[in-house]
Amino acid sequence: MSSSQHSINYITISNHEHCVVKKNIENQQHGLFANAAFKNGDVIVAFNASKIVDTPNYLTVQVSEHKHIHLFPEYLQYVNHCCEPNVLFNTTTMQLECISDIETGEELRFFYPATEWKIAQQFVCNCGKPRCVGLIQGAADTSTEVLNKYKLTDFIKSMAARYKAFLLLF
Repeated sequence: MSSSQHSINYITISNHEHCVVKKNIENQQHGLFANAAFKNGDVIVAFNASKIVDTPNYLTVQVSEHKHIHLFPEYLQYVNHCCEPNVLFNTTTMQLECISDIETGEELRFFYPATEWKIAQQFVCNCGKPRCVGLIQGAADTSTEVLNKYKLTDFIKSMAARYKAFLLLF
């Protein structure tokens, strides 16, 4: 855990088997934090859809070209973005996977373009990590060079391959 994380004051909102939802007192942002240590490759929790929609919004995860899900369990909506992610919503296995070692108390974060082809709302990332991408967009609008640095869902990989094949035709 970095020293900057130690200086942030949080209040606990809810406890779950492997994680806890906390709210940053200063900026009121919620986050999901590990209640235990995880190793790269561990499954943290299985997830499903509480609702299926055909257009993305800030709470959905994309599972196919026209299918976006609201996460169940609902507390998973508090997994925030980071350009150096430690988890991936694997939409093939429907499991939240650990993609780098996580210490107890560490915030769970994923790379939004790893699951989203077109994002509902672009935003400027403030993760402060050395690999910060800056403007966060869907995978369709993120360079191949950047995407190749991340573990992506099977859906995003297939869309990227289809898009590249399409570009080669012209």
